[in-house]
Amino acid sequence: MRLLSKLRHVITPHSHDSADKTDTALESSSRGMRVLAISFAVLIATALVQAVIVSLSGSVALLGDTLHNFADALTAVPLAIAFSLGRRAATRRFTYGYGRAEDLAGVVIVLLIGASAALAGYEAVKRLIDPADMRALGLVAAAGVIGFLGNEWVARYRIRVGREIGSAALVADGLHARTDGFTSLAVLLGAGGAAIGFPLADPIVGLLITVAICFVLRDAAREIYHRLMDAVDPKLISQAEEILAAVPGVERVGAVRLRWVGHALRAEVEIGVRHDASLIEAHGVAVEAEHRLIHELPRLRAATMHADPDGPAGTDHHAVLLTHR
Repeated sequence: MRLLSKLRHVITPHSHDSADKTDTALESSSRGMRVLAISFAVLIATALVQAVIVSLSGSVALLGDTLHNFADALTAVPLAIAFSLGRRAATRRFTYGYGRAEDLAGVVIVLLIGASAALAGYEAVKRLIDPADMRALGLVAAAGVIGFLGNEWVARYRIRVGREIGSAALVADGLHARTDGFTSLAVLLGAGGAAIGFPLADPIVGLLITVAICFVLRDAAREIYHRLMDAVDPKLISQAEEILAAVPGVERVGAVRLRWVGHALRAEVEIGVRHDASLIEAHGVAVEAEHRLIHELPRLRAATMHADPDGPAGTDHHAVLLTHR
């Protein structure tokens, strides 16, 4: 089967020019936009159901959760803007395109998660000082379950697709939805405590949920920080080195650099070829190396290959550049 697959790849017309790479980027961005649209609809529907129950129960806790869910739905806006910008072609000013807009959207989402933690903590402390009575506890509990299920479904959907297309911002937004699901559970547990005559259960659980949100905030902030600092999984570097080392004509693998631009990878690679190879032969090795990298390294859109002559022994072909490094 692998032999047939390779033969099909050889005889089937294909290319790796900028148009094909742009198509891949557009496909990923379109998928991200679809995720945002569906999750936005689910969260708005969840918040509307909760709003109806707020009007019947007068629960301030549920009101806060409802407003929180509306706010979470609105986090789709910066991401949608980022995905739309990411579809634009590179220009002479933005030579790598607009993919980094996703990282900026991720920063906004991290700030929203931080605001969620602050708001949840504030409401919890406020309720400890001034406990509030609730009506229709059964409906309030049901609304908490609805809020949790809606947010958890959205969280799983965003995180799964975000990881599949390589969007750290979408993953962060999924984590944000998960924090709101925890907040909804606080409403449920608070209603249960009130039902058994312990009204302080609501603010106590609220404080515990605030701590949980802070842990989620830490994870989301770390992921966005890594993306802003051009961090990649070291396993990807090792995988790239293995792919390059297996290319015929590559005598050694030098520096390998990877960075994320939006939800696609770009590579800068140094390889060594025979020092007596012709320019055409060295170029052919570099092209084959790029070709294999694009096919075998996940989400790699483009690679810049630099072929160095390997030898003769004792020769430094970059001596003139030593003072500039």
